Order: sequence, then structure tokens, then C-alpha cells
Amino acid sequence: MRFMTTPDNPADPSAEATDKTTPAATGVAAQNWDTAAADPQYRAAVVDLLGALAYGELAAFERLAEDAKLAPTLSDKAELAKMASAEFHHFERLRDRLASVGAEPTEAMEPFVAALDGFHRQTAPSDWLEGLVKAFVGDSIASDFYREVAARLDADTRGLVLSVLDDTGHASFAVEKVRAAIDADPRVGGRLALWARRLMGEALSQSQRVVADRDALSTMLVGGVADGFDLAEVGRMFSRITEAHTKRMAALGLAA
Repeated sequence: MRFMTTPDNPADPSAEATDKTTPAATGVAAQNWDTAAADPQYRAAVVDLLGALAYGELAAFERLAEDAKLAPTLSDKAELAKMASAEFHHFERLRDRLASVGAEPTEAMEPFVAALDGFHRQTAPSDWLEGLVKAFVGDSIASDFYREVAARLDADTRGLVLSVLDDTGHASFAVEKVRAAIDADPRVGGRLALWARRLMGEALSQSQRVVADRDALSTMLVGGVADGFDLAEVGRMFSRITEAHTKRMAALGLAA
């Protein structure tokens, strides 16, 4: 799971707006973990969040390793293997963080296995190009969601979450390969655009299911714990995620 950058979608798409409109962090966002975790409900929500992220990174590692088998050249296989290694390193950091705060990593991940595995079964790519689009578009939607949540977290947890969402290099790689394929056969663009739209719907539904199934996490997001979203902000959040998706589609040369 990773946040992917493009020329139209910088590493932090809200950075410019944040500089102009967002006040200094207050509440939980201004605290460190030791202070914020004194609230047991907040601690439970963060363990849920890190568990979901950890399993997402582990699944991303497995999927990239599988995608490497479909790669048409040895250099492509090596590139995907390098990205898979980076995803596993992200998983290790999250696993170690869970252990350091007294949570058992496997237990923290377990509640999210069915939902994430279900998403990946429903969106299994049929070829190399669909796999690239899935990693670029599908995973990035989830990463945008986690970045939105991270803004409400304590400083220590926020720093970890943002660092494991860093692009592993798949962005420029996917854009290059997909654009080249469309240039070679423009009909490919229509098929991949339909695929990406399907990924958008499935990824948003999966994110909503993950939150709805975990009381502590959903309570945090809608303002019951920490500095959560109100319902109007939830709508604006998903609008921002949709706008970022449109920019990624444009970077790939696909119609949103």
C-alpha cells in the first residue's frame, strides 16, 4: 500500500492548501503517543489503524511478487522485486510499532484480513497492465484515505503512517509502461479506463467497510475520539480522494 506521486499529484497534494488554510495542530494532533494513548479508546483506534496498514503492506508485498511473474522483461521483474522488498520493510516497521505499544501484531491485523483479501479477489488483474494500474490507482486510493486519517493522529503515529505510505517507485514505472502500451495500441486505453473505474468503486467501498466494522476506528473518524471528521468533512474527504484519482487517471493517459 503506497501513495503514488505524479507531476499533477505531488507527494502531499494538500501541502499548498495546508500552508495557506490549516492552523497549527491542536488537540491530539499536537500530542505525542504517550500522552494521546492515555485515552484507551484512542489507543484502540490507533492499533486498529496500524493493524489495517500492516496487513495492507504485507498484501502489497505478496501481490508485487506475484506481479513480477507477469512482467515481460527481466528488468521489469527486478524493478517489481525491489518494490516488493520496500513494501515488506514498511510492514516490518508497522509490525514492530504494534509490538512496541503492547499490541500483538497478528491479532491487530486479523480483523482486516477478510475485507482486504476480498478486495484483492474481486480485483484480481488479468494481465500485466491491469496489475500496474491496480497498484497505481487502487492502492493509491487507500493511501489517500489513510493520509486523511493521519492528519488527526498524534505526532508519533502520524509520522510513522506517512512514512510507510511513501511511494516505492511504482508511480513513474506504471505511468511509463501504461502510456507506452497505449501508444502502441490505443484500444488498450479504453479497457484500462474501465478497469480503473471499477477499482475506484471497489477501493472506496472497501475503505468504508473497514471503518464501519471497527467501532473504535469509526468513532475516531467521526469525531468521537481525537480530532475526528464531522459528517460534512467525511463527504469532503471522499471528494478530495476522487479528485486525486482523476489526476492519476490523467497521468496514465486514461479517461476518469
